[in-house]
Amino acid sequence: MLKNNHLVPPVAPKRVKQLEAHGHIRVDEYYWMNDRDNPEVIDYLNAENHYLKSVMEPTEALQEQLFQEMKGRIKEDDESVPYYKNGYYYFNRYEKDKEYPIYCRKKEHLNAREEVMLDVNELAGDAAYFQVGSLGVSQDQRLLCYSFDAVGRRIYNLAIKNLVDGSMLPDEIEAVTGNFCWANDNRTLFYAKQDPETLRSYRIYRHALGTPQEADELLYEETDDTFTCHVRKSKSQQFLFIVSQSTVSTEYRVLPADSPSEDWRLIQPRERDLEYEVEHAEDHFYVLTNAFGAKNFQVMRAPVATCGKEFWQEFIPHREHVLLEGMEVFKNHLVLEERFYGLGRLQVRSWDGISKHYIKMDEPVYTVWIAQNAEFYTHILRFGYNSLCTPSSIYDYDMDSQSRELMKQQEVVGGYDASAYRSERCWALASDGTEIPISLVYSKRLFNKNGTNPLLLYAYGSYGYSMDPTFSSSRLSLLDRGFVYAIAHIRGGQEMGRYWYEDGKMLKKKNTFTDFIACTEFLKREKYSASDRMFAMGGSAGGLLMGAVINARPDLFKGVVAAVPFVDVVTTMLDESIPLTTGEFDEWGNPKDKKYYDYMLSYSPYDNVGRKAYPNLLVTSGLHDSQVQYWEPTKWVAKLRDHKVGDGLLLLYTNMVAGHGGASGRFKALKELAMEYAFIVGLVE
Repeated sequence: MLKNNHLVPPVAPKRVKQLEAHGHIRVDEYYWMNDRDNPEVIDYLNAENHYLKSVMEPTEALQEQLFQEMKGRIKEDDESVPYYKNGYYYFNRYEKDKEYPIYCRKKEHLNAREEVMLDVNELAGDAAYFQVGSLGVSQDQRLLCYSFDAVGRRIYNLAIKNLVDGSMLPDEIEAVTGNFCWANDNRTLFYAKQDPETLRSYRIYRHALGTPQEADELLYEETDDTFTCHVRKSKSQQFLFIVSQSTVSTEYRVLPADSPSEDWRLIQPRERDLEYEVEHAEDHFYVLTNAFGAKNFQVMRAPVATCGKEFWQEFIPHREHVLLEGMEVFKNHLVLEERFYGLGRLQVRSWDGISKHYIKMDEPVYTVWIAQNAEFYTHILRFGYNSLCTPSSIYDYDMDSQSRELMKQQEVVGGYDASAYRSERCWALASDGTEIPISLVYSKRLFNKNGTNPLLLYAYGSYGYSMDPTFSSSRLSLLDRGFVYAIAHIRGGQEMGRYWYEDGKMLKKKNTFTDFIACTEFLKREKYSASDRMFAMGGSAGGLLMGAVINARPDLFKGVVAAVPFVDVVTTMLDESIPLTTGEFDEWGNPKDKKYYDYMLSYSPYDNVGRKAYPNLLVTSGLHDSQVQYWEPTKWVAKLRDHKVGDGLLLLYTNMVAGHGGASGRFKALKELAMEYAFIVGLVE
């Protein structure tokens, strides 16, 4: 259905720009595209969008069919499971044919009258893009603060609504990160603001209701440009925290939430390679940290009055093969979020450690997480569970009786039979002998292990972000067409522990790419699919993965989707005016150091484009992207057009009204996913 029909693609003009570092000169003929206000750039992006539409025209009926399938599985008048906090049950719901959530609450009991706090559909109106970020209710439950972004660049404004009479307060707080929290006096807000050029979150302000933003007091400024900062509140609601963090270091400041005018107290000064998170329960701070050689983290505790690390005492010891990822505190229980042998698990224990157990999971491959647990004085833990076959499920778990109640399972409209699908976990052998887990799912009826099934392999592999095997109703449109869907849990994530992350970053980054190649070769060798029916997909840093892999092995895939790909690694990491650059030196390295420059240059997708027969390629981007600037995928496509050989398709789609996350709204986003799926399916049919 989809093939090169010899339509003439746009040709970007070449304008030589020499970039010099460490005595080495790179020539960038498309550097000029780094100007969002240049009409020539906008014309080129529009021309690429028009070309994509022309090439994809044979799939328009398929795109609409896929969109209707995916939309048709969504329960349009849906509602979240209410959670209880400070006398109210909070929840959100969707109404039929509406894009955005409606945030509601009920006082004291679920049979009470519904109060609509915020209808995002009304706020958005006819806007092409609109997103509400954070919501927070004051301690007396009378005021709602919320953040909103109408551009897609993740620059928010804060607004405050009186929940008693529905009126809006005159307070306007503009151009901030969207992060904020209330003090307990119901009239003081703390919020974070970003640097206007780099968008790095670097300042914390205090705002008193009824005063102009210009009068807000600057409380803290993060002067180290490899750090960001934000504010949050303890679960006990007794303390506020200013958190400064880099990739490898953390620093907390604390303030009693009842005393917003007091001075903040430093908990533990920053040290390189010392990371920690703080929570409060009763008379102690509990610290999740890698201090004292705990690579996979441990829990320490210290009295509230004396909280530096010299006072930290071991509470949950470090375990060599168990990664401690998080914790949830309750009056009588501590819940640990762990990762063991590539899978998450939840340990429930009494504070004295005498009673402890793991919550039993029902499938060999799954994803589990601690859900919304706002109440401290309860014996009920709310957790979420799903798998590649099981829809997202919310459970309330009695930590005393060890019994659970299913509160809600995602409804797949039109009917869904989980038994019609099978998930697997298998292991590929990397080039250095490391075993790499792969999660797969497919239709039992349509799968044949003879290399004839089309397969889509997804991966990310950066920032220690674990790509867990989760359910997707949209993915059924592929599975029901005979696709195998696979996730490669490659190094750079954290699936197998902290070392899994450290072996896929900095000067070991190439392990991420060779792991992905090894997983691809394994799936071919085991006849899950074959090269002429295999596809790959990754976004952002996963888009870098796609670019590096197709440079190294353009023969592996029939087609590749690279979403908002970070592909111009060297140029971006040398430009400290670009958002996120300085904060990522400990992820990729600082190319001002020649050893990192040379290493980055050896794998940077843009710098290593060659005269090769690349696979069919769909690249997506957002004009207002604040994380991967639009010009990276745009330049990459222009350079690929100039160098590639053969008849492989090369398509660029730029969302002209959105950013890194693509279209806002639950249905608009499905239109873009339908296009991506149609690109893949169209290359098979």
